[in-house]
Amino acid sequence: MITYPFLSKGSTIGVTAPSSGVREDLHDALKLAVNKMQGKGYKVLVGETTWTQDKAKSAPAKTRAAELNEMLQDENINIIIPPWGGELLIEILEHLDFDKVKNKWVLGYSDTSLLLLAITLNTGIATAHGTNLIDLRGETCDETTAMWEDVLSTKVGESITQLSSPKYQKEWQHSNPSPCIFHLTEDTYWKTVSKQNEKIRGRLLGGCVDIIRHIIGTPYGNVEKFSKEYLKKEPILWYFENCELSTTDLRRSLVQMKLAGWFDNCSGILFGRSPENHSVENYTIEDVYSDIYEELKVPIIYDIDCGHLPPQITFINGAYAEVEVKEGKGKVTQHFLK
Repeated sequence: MITYPFLSKGSTIGVTAPSSGVREDLHDALKLAVNKMQGKGYKVLVGETTWTQDKAKSAPAKTRAAELNEMLQDENINIIIPPWGGELLIEILEHLDFDKVKNKWVLGYSDTSLLLLAITLNTGIATAHGTNLIDLRGETCDETTAMWEDVLSTKVGESITQLSSPKYQKEWQHSNPSPCIFHLTEDTYWKTVSKQNEKIRGRLLGGCVDIIRHIIGTPYGNVEKFSKEYLKKEPILWYFENCELSTTDLRRSLVQMKLAGWFDNCSGILFGRSPENHSVENYTIEDVYSDIYEELKVPIIYDIDCGHLPPQITFINGAYAEVEVKEGKGKVTQHFLK
């Protein structure tokens, strides 16, 4: 049975950096994001790790884990939103007290997706793959990103629908600030390997492939156990995004997942847009998707709103979802079913 947190008005947001913190020269950007949340009526508690960054991490692993554990166990904190992802969140997993985690949202993507997946797999508590805190600092917010509040305010037994974005951001332009942070210039078009309209149903699980693949074969990535204990063997609908992997490395990672049993009882796979889908010796990203399609015989949808080419749909690990693509337009309906 999946447990769903609930985001209410006036909730307290805990901000901690389980991966990368914020360099001093970027503190103003973090302060803008905090002020924005306070302006929306939230209380914000910012941890010490958030303000520091050295050696590819905010602080030593035990320091990061201690602060995160404190926030995960604090009943007065309703949601945890790291400033952004990073590189070395995996160092803290062995120091986390999963059996003491309170029912609260954790929201983010990139390196944070490892924490999200580990929490859901090991506790049955739903987690939210979506925007980072730092990207909520704008004067305005695009309609796709802005849905994070509505999604996290969905009650148990209710449903919430999100639509594909009209446009997405092709590249980051930090030297050219915009009111909504993102520069949404490219037309969004969801694609399918079958080249047909598709509709897939299943319990959502996923994250950044670069990161989550590293818990395969560890106590933190036991998908089979999670499926038996919490999903009663309902089909799993995977969503992935690729931050830095070449097409061949992505292919190796997907094969590893398959061999480890992650795709047993899989109803389909969703792939986000990626800036790194470059060919290797004529092996294209479309070849990667076609190969896994031929092996698993399940629908594959790609170039969805997920990952490092924003904006992002908010995907809930553990929720029962219906994902539909018609003529390049996507619709994601998530049911908060136990």
